[in-house]
Amino acid sequence: MDSPYSKELEIAIGAIQSAAKLSQAVISIEDKGVIEKDDLSPVTVADFAIQALLTATICHAFPDDKFVGEESAADLRNNPALLDRVWKLLRTLEGDEAKSLCKLPESPDQMCEMIDWCGFGEPGGSQAGRVWVFDPIDGTKTFVRREAYAINVALLEGSKQVLSIVGCPTLSVDAKAPVTNTSLDPAGRGCIVFAAKGHGTYVRPLTGSLPHEVHSRRIEPHAETESSQALRPVSCYNMLDSGVDDVHQLVMEKLKVESRGCDLLAWVLRWVTLGLGLANMTIWVYKQRSRTGKIWDHAGAMLLFEEVGGTITDIDGKPIDLGIGRKMTANHGFIAAPKAMHGTVLSAVQDVLREQGKGHLLD
Repeated sequence: MDSPYSKELEIAIGAIQSAAKLSQAVISIEDKGVIEKDDLSPVTVADFAIQALLTATICHAFPDDKFVGEESAADLRNNPALLDRVWKLLRTLEGDEAKSLCKLPESPDQMCEMIDWCGFGEPGGSQAGRVWVFDPIDGTKTFVRREAYAINVALLEGSKQVLSIVGCPTLSVDAKAPVTNTSLDPAGRGCIVFAAKGHGTYVRPLTGSLPHEVHSRRIEPHAETESSQALRPVSCYNMLDSGVDDVHQLVMEKLKVESRGCDLLAWVLRWVTLGLGLANMTIWVYKQRSRTGKIWDHAGAMLLFEEVGGTITDIDGKPIDLGIGRKMTANHGFIAAPKAMHGTVLSAVQDVLREQGKGHLLD
């Protein structure tokens, strides 16, 4: 890809490759150091280590940039044994650091400090400048079961997506639909899916550093031209209590969508399947207006679909606002579909909500 973000892309790909080594080292062991956060979601030693790795590497290359990430270091500071496990896990990458593939924190204290740069970071508004957003392990619930997960890295400028790099250690570079949480790359290689604003979406193998060592394949802009093709959904079935399952099913019936399509817990992987053309639509209606998306689950990854012609809004038809904060409180739910079909999908969602007496979920 020839874009103004070539250096950022090179640095981020190297960091994700090293991060994938950490995640694969943890996924292979029984004790993943799982703890439960205040929102009852799990976090592992890999989440902490990868967030520190990504921050240290990118900060070393771009010291004036800011960061937002899912985790904070409070649990590490309160648990010396857990802190020691995360630090030792990071030190296993000293060989990568020697090859200039990544940069590691210099001490456990600096590691915690860098994790907190992300954990307390805010995306800011239109004047925020450059902000990197990380989800070190998206799909931790499936990760601990040795199933599908992703490593999300996004760059925002003025709260707008300009670069997306997603590491998918469990997804084959030539994956075929339908993809599910248990769809694992039989070769064990994985892939990286990436996009730069205005320059398209690409997929390449996870391994291999130099451009001549790997082949990056540009994804055809399938959602730019689709107007009469069948809608092929991606969603998460029966694993999350935040969505309105009956509404989702009724919308599919109204749209005459017969296949369940791809079924994935991790939001980042859902955006990946849309970018790759393994699906071409998704809807998500939260049970309450107070429920919102979190920026690290969506920032950057949405660009993968937009760069192949997809349109993404909330269920009110409003553009997604990534500058509002760590929680995406300016929007409710998501609707993504090919450009020519988005209006049809949006109308179907709103009609079903009103028909089911759930019009209060609309703004």
